[in-house]
Amino acid sequence: MTAAPEHFEDAEAIVDAIIRDVGRKIVLALPLGLGKANHVANALFARAVADPSIDLSIYTALTLEAPKASSELERRFLGPVAERLFGGYPALAYAQAARAGKLPPNIHVSEFFFLAGRWLSVPGAQQNYISANYTHAARFLMERGVNVVAQLVSKRVVDGETRYSLSCNTDLTLDFLSARAAGTTSFKLVGQVNSELPFMPGEADVSRGIFSHVLDSAATDFQLFATPKEPVSLAEYATGLHVARLIPDGGTLQIGIGRMADAAVKSLILRHKDNAHFREAAARLLPVADGGPAREDAPFGEGLYGVSEMFVEAFLELIKAGILKREVDGALLHAAFFLGSRSFYRALREMDEATLSRLQMTAVSFTNELYGDEALKTRQRAKARFVNNAMMVTLLGSTVSDGLEDGRVVSGVGGQFNFVDQAFALPDARSIITLGATRRSGGKTVSNILWSYGHSTIPRHLRDIVVTEYGVADLRGKSDRDTIAAMLSIADSRFQPELLLRAKEAGKIEKSFEIPRHRRDNTPARIAAALAPLSARGLIPPFPFGSDFTEPELELMPALQKLKSASRPGLLARALKGFVSAAPNEKEAACLARMGLLRPSTGAERLYRLLVLSALREAR
Repeated sequence: MTAAPEHFEDAEAIVDAIIRDVGRKIVLALPLGLGKANHVANALFARAVADPSIDLSIYTALTLEAPKASSELERRFLGPVAERLFGGYPALAYAQAARAGKLPPNIHVSEFFFLAGRWLSVPGAQQNYISANYTHAARFLMERGVNVVAQLVSKRVVDGETRYSLSCNTDLTLDFLSARAAGTTSFKLVGQVNSELPFMPGEADVSRGIFSHVLDSAATDFQLFATPKEPVSLAEYATGLHVARLIPDGGTLQIGIGRMADAAVKSLILRHKDNAHFREAAARLLPVADGGPAREDAPFGEGLYGVSEMFVEAFLELIKAGILKREVDGALLHAAFFLGSRSFYRALREMDEATLSRLQMTAVSFTNELYGDEALKTRQRAKARFVNNAMMVTLLGSTVSDGLEDGRVVSGVGGQFNFVDQAFALPDARSIITLGATRRSGGKTVSNILWSYGHSTIPRHLRDIVVTEYGVADLRGKSDRDTIAAMLSIADSRFQPELLLRAKEAGKIEKSFEIPRHRRDNTPARIAAALAPLSARGLIPPFPFGSDFTEPELELMPALQKLKSASRPGLLARALKGFVSAAPNEKEAACLARMGLLRPSTGAERLYRLLVLSALREAR
């Protein structure tokens, strides 16, 4: 630790200081997601590109990049959205070079978690991926000899003393600092101040003495990366309603990011605030009781405590609703990192100190593991429910969340295995894996429940609870035969016969087995009918917690999704339908104008106009 860090207003100057202090072999660790010191990273990268004598290794996870369009229609839609949400965010130069396959030989980049699906077709990134549980990443990086950690920080002056907050990324940084204090590693901690970053209290609030260098300048301040809120489908709401019935009062909750988590939280709020409609919807979704884990339908009295590697915006909604209110050591929530919308960051910046003090950012070794004071953590994490999403699950209960069977990585293991492991280590905890029963692929509907798959993230011996829009499969401690029967009951009925046949051919279920009659109507139409009353009352809106999109964009999103998932014959049929349709009404004209297609001037634009107009009408 130093008495005071060196302060810089220029990124080039801070690079000079880093090279002066650590030499020309730089092993740089950048925090996962939002917490990267972009200008420091870019300046180090540029210097290494210009000077081959510098050996630069970069280790990180979840490199944030603005989305790129894969078609002309996507480009027309995404352009204004990307400028609005990501226009002020400085792109990371190492990511651009890695994506283009143009990393110089003296620069090496490895990640242990990818932005989902964004690096599937980049061989270099796939080859340099490090498969690691979130809690093991710090150890792996220390073993690689990390000598610089560059982190985005928030700054505050209190009684004349400058203090910094690790804010969005206490996760691995606190573990690195603990190891440095114990003498097991040595590195320079470099901070870059950002004015939009919320100043988080508790362990995130650190002394300036832990930093060696700080970049603090209006010229290097920037707009934080913000993830837009996505629309929640009826299938996701059905899954969320099932999950909400598995969360006990007085318990502990971990959830991830995304539409499924938003659906689960909105359902929890419905259970607490509008219990009659919640019970009505639950009864319509599952008119016949199937046994399994105990269902929880009552409003919350004692409330919940949150412990989650990721602090998602939905936790704030649970606080507002009076659900997240069970305190542990003065905290309603312990979390290791956050990433979200612009309104999320603003809410944290403007939050009163008393409330903010109960939202504690801490080390990922605390949130994701029980090691260290296991008895206390066990008491605190009473009735824990760890809710995480998957891509696919097999009939035997193996979960596929991070990669494909050809070895390519979609995202990463992250903390999912950690939380499943906790669910088995704690005496009254459960792991809840959610997934959509189907997805669109190549213009076709395919099942996400498979007989087998050549890769797994969570092995079948750790199978627990799996939830789709069609119900809950309780797999813990079940035989293979009973696991198969349970998984078949939550599969889409279009795929049940083939799945059952595969199980019978393998001798894993008796030839005489039949799926119960009430489980043979697992169809999107049944889900839509069951949730129609809630939809009509506006209780399950597509954007449960607000939207970052304009009205025309909201109209366009489902239409463009239909076009994206359509086959070539389907696109031709839509174009013909648009050709014979009536002139656009006012709303449709606004959507076409947003896409630059209201007055097409080329043949291609006229075709796009027909496609969009037809899809808009189908999507209603």
